[in-house]
Amino acid sequence: MAELFGWLFGQYTDYPALFIVLEFVAVIFGVASVLLARKLSVWVFPIGLVSTAIFVYLLWKWQLFGDMFINAYYTIMGIYGWFNWTKNKDNDQANAQQGDISIEHIQASDIPVMALLSTATIVFVALVYYFRPIINNGFSFDGVVLGVHLFTWVDYTDMLTTALFLIAMWLMASRKIEHWLLWIVADAISVPLYFYKGLTFTALQYVVFTLIAIWAYYEWQRRYRIQSHAVYA
Repeated sequence: MAELFGWLFGQYTDYPALFIVLEFVAVIFGVASVLLARKLSVWVFPIGLVSTAIFVYLLWKWQLFGDMFINAYYTIMGIYGWFNWTKNKDNDQANAQQGDISIEHIQASDIPVMALLSTATIVFVALVYYFRPIINNGFSFDGVVLGVHLFTWVDYTDMLTTALFLIAMWLMASRKIEHWLLWIVADAISVPLYFYKGLTFTALQYVVFTLIAIWAYYEWQRRYRIQSHAVYA
């Protein structure tokens, strides 16, 4: 048991106490935001903003720039989603009476945006990792070697999960049910990825995220059926 505990949390012995506390707080707010998303509560966004803002700071300090940009994007989309959900609740009279946010399925018009977003994301994260040696060298080219051959499996996995997360966040802000399917896949991939990076609390957070996302997907499907029956009743 002691060996397992040491394997899971041993890396934290070298971390400042402030970083450990901030990561734990970010995880708590992150889990709370996903639970609120399951309930279609607008509070998902302000609560989630606390988590993403903390992670932006921590990931910058840890020089995990791909993850940092994900959370920076989450922060921006969180503000957009907060506005969009609030506007939808205020403008949709039927849903306003029920106190709910109306939800939708992906439409054909969403596909080009998803394709553009995924392509731009992969290219951007690839460029970040391509120039990572320069970033890690204090933004100096002196003695730096660049090349795709320096990429690791972690880098390629980051590109995939970043694209999935960013599309999922956009779909969530747009109130699309299918965003939960992308969260499920990306969260499941992130569990071993963050364990490998030594961020145990964050890895455990993604275990919880995966389970909640599965639960939430069926919950949103149930609410969509109720919503549809109310419209056609």
